[in-house]
Amino acid sequence: MDYNQSNLKLGIIGGGQLGKMLLQTSSKYSLHSKILDPNDNSPCKNLCDEFFLGDLMDYNAIYDFGKKCDLVTYEIEHVNVDALEKLESEGITVYPKPSVLRTIQDKSQQKKFFIDNNIPTAKYLYFKSKSEFLKFSKDNNVEFPCVWKKTKFGYDGYGVKKLNSFSEINKLKDCEFIIEEYIPFKKELATTVVRNDSGEIEIFPLVEMMFNPKSNQVEYVLCPAQVEDEIFENAKQIALNVTKAFKNIGLLAVEMFLTLDNKIIVNEVAPRPHNSAHYSIEACISSQFDQHLRSILNLPLGCSKSNSFAVMVNLVGELDHEGPVLYNGIEKAMQNNNACIHLYGKSITKPNRKMGHVTVLDTDLKNGLDIAKSIKKTIIIKSK
Repeated sequence: MDYNQSNLKLGIIGGGQLGKMLLQTSSKYSLHSKILDPNDNSPCKNLCDEFFLGDLMDYNAIYDFGKKCDLVTYEIEHVNVDALEKLESEGITVYPKPSVLRTIQDKSQQKKFFIDNNIPTAKYLYFKSKSEFLKFSKDNNVEFPCVWKKTKFGYDGYGVKKLNSFSEINKLKDCEFIIEEYIPFKKELATTVVRNDSGEIEIFPLVEMMFNPKSNQVEYVLCPAQVEDEIFENAKQIALNVTKAFKNIGLLAVEMFLTLDNKIIVNEVAPRPHNSAHYSIEACISSQFDQHLRSILNLPLGCSKSNSFAVMVNLVGELDHEGPVLYNGIEKAMQNNNACIHLYGKSITKPNRKMGHVTVLDTDLKNGLDIAKSIKKTIIIKSK
């Protein structure tokens, strides 16, 4: 990909908040940006050079969009991979590669990939349907608790559930799924690795993710994770091994568990900018969005080191509120000089929908977390 050519046309599939933050960075590189999204009120619509309306799982929509671009990337995994592979075969550069996305899209294939490449992960079983699971369980012992995951189209806690008893399986949607061994853990960790076509690699700090127990969504991200050096180095090496196994070009977010006996196992990966690295916009020398663009353009990578302690808090829609968005408490939250507020520009709020985030920079991580928790109570997102 020749970045030096004039008017290089960058196509981004998906026009949500990740696309918006990619556009904010791509403008620095003077790229001609195109967005494809199914929502005519996409947060990206008024920021890109060209906006196209289309279903991301529709072959023709993806193919026709990609043919208008020099380079295609995506901010969401729910994309028609057949169309991406066709574009790639016809000379359109697609990063991360469609082959990587195809494996990651399906959690059963993703888990098999980990096992085949000696990546530590939880044991699992694949089932085509609930009836297949019920038939299997008649002759085999299923240990509870365990974790049920839809193989495809899960996001933000949707499509994942801890099962404590056999009867709970009947309450779930009938679909393809995996049953994972439940492994007690002390912390949920993550890092993001970036790699360009020249083989240059950078890795972001290891962070700790704190989840909301009801919604199963990430609520706070702490940078850096408060773990011993040995654990940090182990997690870093595992994340690098995952990226090298995929031969990934672009970003790869790696989510991990720290077990009770201080082992690291990989939970899931995402080949795109990720919620766990939003803090990098303010806290790192080069943000995840900057690094993603550098990598897919095969430019020299920037430095991913953090400059200070950081805490990111997600802002989500209140329960029982759905409709045109109304923000309360923004001005009060802005009184914190070390808080950086990001609103995603979504016109409609829904319960637990990600509507923005705030990054708090501090010289003390505990104090930063206290401020983030205060801001979480201050900014309330309702419908009009």
